[in-house]
Amino acid sequence: MTDLILNEKEDNSKLFLSEGENRKGEGGQRTKGHFKKSYEKKPLISVITVVFNGEKYLEETITSVINQTYENVEYIIIDGGSTDGTLDIIKRYEDKIDYWVSEKDNGIYDAMNKGIKLCQGDIIGIVNADDFIYTDTLQKVVNELKLNDNFMFTFSDLDLIDEHGLNSGRVNSLGVEHWKYKLFGHMPFLHPTMFIKKEIYQKIGLYDLCYKLSADYDFTLRLIENKIKFKKLNFATGVFRLGGQSGGLKSYVENHKLLLNHKVNPILVYINTAILLIKLYFRKIFH
Repeated sequence: MTDLILNEKEDNSKLFLSEGENRKGEGGQRTKGHFKKSYEKKPLISVITVVFNGEKYLEETITSVINQTYENVEYIIIDGGSTDGTLDIIKRYEDKIDYWVSEKDNGIYDAMNKGIKLCQGDIIGIVNADDFIYTDTLQKVVNELKLNDNFMFTFSDLDLIDEHGLNSGRVNSLGVEHWKYKLFGHMPFLHPTMFIKKEIYQKIGLYDLCYKLSADYDFTLRLIENKIKFKKLNFATGVFRLGGQSGGLKSYVENHKLLLNHKVNPILVYINTAILLIKLYFRKIFH
């Protein structure tokens, strides 16, 4: 697949981030004048990885993206100013990365928003720095979206591993037809499995930075409220590594606020929060 080489006179200001706070570096194929585009039978799919001090697993994430069987992939990495070996890993694969930048940000969702604004692809996916996708995932996603133009995003189930890389089972996306997603604050779609047409972000907006831990939950609820058409895939798109910030007291408090903002029945919201707090209490006692 031949890259698009932009004429120097063309406006490419939207393809780079203006310098932010404490920038540590910038690179990738875009900085050398190489830009990708969509083709009629090969739509460009953009993949974003956001990372901060993620040297432990980042290389596995990167190789899972750059070794896809699908040819027309744009890869963007947004680093929050890492102080470990993250930048060394990124630079090692710089010839396979379309654009990367390392600078301070306002958290994971701010970094995701930066990446989305830079994407030129028709379809956008986010692969977290602890996770990875299967080698044929992007080809399968493109095949599904090409079959029916009405689908605006896809989602799937997700395989789990622990911090040692051991299989920990599979988690299922609930989908909007399941009552649990509002009553108990469960994500209706698993965020790491979602591949979304760029026009959807233009329609309903990016991640709301007033939510520090639950902006992805808010975004999925906005998808539902805006009646965006979707397709659940019949295969797992990748692997999620257990751990992270979600599931604690701060997350429950934020989800409580989020559900009220989305006008879920207040009685159900308070019952949901009480149940989760009780579970959290007994988890601390018995672990």
